[in-house]
Amino acid sequence: MKPIIQLILGLVVIGLSHSAASIDKTSRQAFDQLLNEAGLRLDERQNYSDIPIQANPVLPYEHAMLHASGALELRFIVRPLNRITIEYNDPHNASPEPNHLFPLLFESITNRLSAGSDTPSSAFSESEARTSFNASWAAASVFDVRPEFADDYRNGLLIGMHRNDMADAYTVFLYNDHELAKPLINEVISIMSFTPESN
Repeated sequence: MKPIIQLILGLVVIGLSHSAASIDKTSRQAFDQLLNEAGLRLDERQNYSDIPIQANPVLPYEHAMLHASGALELRFIVRPLNRITIEYNDPHNASPEPNHLFPLLFESITNRLSAGSDTPSSAFSESEARTSFNASWAAASVFDVRPEFADDYRNGLLIGMHRNDMADAYTVFLYNDHELAKPLINEVISIMSFTPESN
């Protein structure tokens, strides 16, 4: 299992990060193009505005939004499967297939973002994943946030989703006051989702 975990840790930092801490039309266009490549959509919501990406040593992300109240920040991570290259050196086993890596990637990302060991998580049922995110698989995890990722927040919720042969995608919800954040999270839990599959 250890080589797999090392492999996973390498995959989550694929070169899609932004080094600039500013928002402009070019960076938003690049994010929109990435969404399109991954078969994803981001719903427009009132009371949210784009904010600069904060460079951090924990996990790169591609876009961020903040609620007007300041009670909730959203950070978006998008990983198209066609950009993932797997380096795997175990001569006794075949290289992992990208469609089978998502649960381990989700666990690895949760562990990276978490400041402690208590990170309860659960997978959505197949029907819930499809209804909420048009995804093949989805999961949620809550944790205390590592200050190196977001020093303005104490708490985090990670929603991860995967569609076979398309992409892995994650929304990180950051907040300090659970009671203030909970209704806001419920309103935008599916703000990022895969586009419906054509029949």
